[in-house]
Amino acid sequence: MRLAFRFVLPLMLLLGGIAWAAAPLVGDLIGRWFRTDVELRSRLIFHSVHDSLLSLVLTTDDRRAGRKIDELFRRISQDERLLAIGLCSPEGKLLHKSAAWPKALPCPPAPVAGQEFGQRRLDTGTVLAAAFSLTSDRDDLGYLVILHDLSFIEKRSSSAEIYLAVFLGLLGMAAAGVTLLMARLTLHYWLKAMRKGLVYRPNAEGEDGKVPVEIQPLVREMRKVMRQLDAPRSLTEAIRVEWGPDSLRSLLRNELPDAEVMVVSNREPYIHNMESDQITVQRPASGLVTALEPIMRACGGTWIAHGSGSADQLKVDSSDRLGVPPEKPSYTLRRVWLSDAEQDGYYYGFANEGMWPLCHIAFVRPNFRTSDWEHYVAVNRKFADAVVAEARTSNPIVLVQDYHFALLPRMVRERLPDATIVTFWHIPWPNAEVFSICPWKEEILSGLLGSSILGFHTQFHCLNFVESVDRFMECQIDREHSTVSASSGTTLVRPYPISIEWPPAALAGQPPVKECGDLVRKKYGLKADVRIAVGVERFDYTKGIADRFRAVESLLENHPEWIGHFTLVQVAAPTRSRLPAYRDTQVEAETLVQSINARFGRDDWQPIILAATHHEPDAVFTLFRSADLCMVSSLHDGMNLVAKEFVAARDDDDGVLILSTFAGASRELHEALIVNPYDIHAMGEALHIGLSMPDDQRRDRMRLMREMVGEHNIYFWAGRMLLDAARIRKRRHIERQIADVSKEVAAK
Repeated sequence: MRLAFRFVLPLMLLLGGIAWAAAPLVGDLIGRWFRTDVELRSRLIFHSVHDSLLSLVLTTDDRRAGRKIDELFRRISQDERLLAIGLCSPEGKLLHKSAAWPKALPCPPAPVAGQEFGQRRLDTGTVLAAAFSLTSDRDDLGYLVILHDLSFIEKRSSSAEIYLAVFLGLLGMAAAGVTLLMARLTLHYWLKAMRKGLVYRPNAEGEDGKVPVEIQPLVREMRKVMRQLDAPRSLTEAIRVEWGPDSLRSLLRNELPDAEVMVVSNREPYIHNMESDQITVQRPASGLVTALEPIMRACGGTWIAHGSGSADQLKVDSSDRLGVPPEKPSYTLRRVWLSDAEQDGYYYGFANEGMWPLCHIAFVRPNFRTSDWEHYVAVNRKFADAVVAEARTSNPIVLVQDYHFALLPRMVRERLPDATIVTFWHIPWPNAEVFSICPWKEEILSGLLGSSILGFHTQFHCLNFVESVDRFMECQIDREHSTVSASSGTTLVRPYPISIEWPPAALAGQPPVKECGDLVRKKYGLKADVRIAVGVERFDYTKGIADRFRAVESLLENHPEWIGHFTLVQVAAPTRSRLPAYRDTQVEAETLVQSINARFGRDDWQPIILAATHHEPDAVFTLFRSADLCMVSSLHDGMNLVAKEFVAARDDDDGVLILSTFAGASRELHEALIVNPYDIHAMGEALHIGLSMPDDQRRDRMRLMREMVGEHNIYFWAGRMLLDAARIRKRRHIERQIADVSKEVAAK
């Protein structure tokens, strides 16, 4: 009874309050609804009699016309809701009326546009007076007045309020009864199980005397999990803001003890090339490498990647491994070798002529060839073999990276069923209609659903993937928990916006901002009064480099005061130059630079400086620190880490970021100047706004962006995925324990 009193009474009071508050609203809604209906009926009556009444009014025989008008009004007023109808002269004199016209009611004022309706209060109740003008080509002939009795609305509103109160009362009683019953049953069984499984402690021999023998292993596991569940909560609270290498190691130590971490990507973090009989080390200009390399330095483990450098084979041991980073090895790089045919078909063909344009809305037609697909399958299997060969345990954590390895998760799952496979898709995922273009869409989706966790940059891309799965696969989708269950198991589909290392390693040795500006001005021959914008990209048609140059042209056309006082320094590393679309992108950019510089340039100044070479991270950060603006004009981008690197480089809290709305980073860096890269004029105006922005506004915006990037850094990105992976591993461990217990019970 005490439980019933404590639960049912508040529920009844709550529903009573809702009924009390909602009743007037419902009554008002019904009143407005019926009034609208009455007004509509008035208009219909007027339009139906307009022509007949007009002809009668215009008749020269006034007596005969008057009789016909009275007869017309008598027929119309037979409508049960219509009180009376009358005809008024232009001066407001009542000329004709039906029998029920109220004696005390004169003609209402002549109608004005938008004010045809008005309410009158009579002794018998409220009346709606609708007045409509009668006009001809010659004169204003007066106006027709239709009276409706509105008392029925008040009666129906009162009835509705009573019905609502009764309904809510009954609903409250039913909900209270069902909830009380379920609560008592659930509490009964929960308490019984908890007393047996958790209250009683093991005896001296380690056995739970009051717990059945067959469920004792499960009970012990539950106790252990319950103790451990507090760890991630306290860990997350303790390092919520300060995510870094130490907190990531702490997470692995506490949540994933003895876990083996492996990364699989096409691009390797360190490339060895032979230059002038010397072996040089290069870090590729890749957002993926920028994001993952700090994680591997913090976690250790093995990174499996394609060995693409001309001297790569000279630096590995007999097992194709080497320790990296070169200056202080902290993890293992395992290189996989590909033939030229495999490279052409798997990488240049299917991945970059097929999947890349398919996923990026940049209006480049994807090409799908059967021979490329066959190489893609073969290379995915070759990397899966490498994962299995490198795995020291049966349940490693395998971090699969990007669209090059859509088939690999299922291939690894088939051979390492206990592995926790986390796949991250670094580029956008298209909608189902676009994805249907791919001839092997079912195989791609099936391969990805071999993952334990599938991550994208944004929720929008997650929804597109789930939509594709729903359309093309036999599976069960739980949209509330963002999971997809297929034949290979259950996959958690989540957004994990990728980020960068904080603080960036490239920032450590940087000179002060003013000195960086002096170095860049000296390198490119820029005067002290020239404002600098920077762009850092690969020559990729999705990056909008040509559109950025056109925006500079628009700026100089519409704001000529910047001629001679503004320069865009564009760093663009050549990439995939064997593909026509990428070669054309570079040629278009170089041609535009020549044209714009020829049009606006002077002997001692050029509006655009194009540096078409690879730049190391230190040089890029020096360029960022020298700049007044950074332009990121991607036509479509999963995230774009250049935007976040620019923010991280500005420890002086200065600088303006111009950011494409089609880059995933725009969902986080709200203080940037967000632009549509297809709107050249708007981008030119954004340049002008950025160059003219007051100091305090620039600093306020930059401080907010730095706080966001600092808190949601690469370790936060990795930590979220690894925490989810830890929970999945624990859940699977419990499921295996339950399965083992079930087998033992069945055997007995």
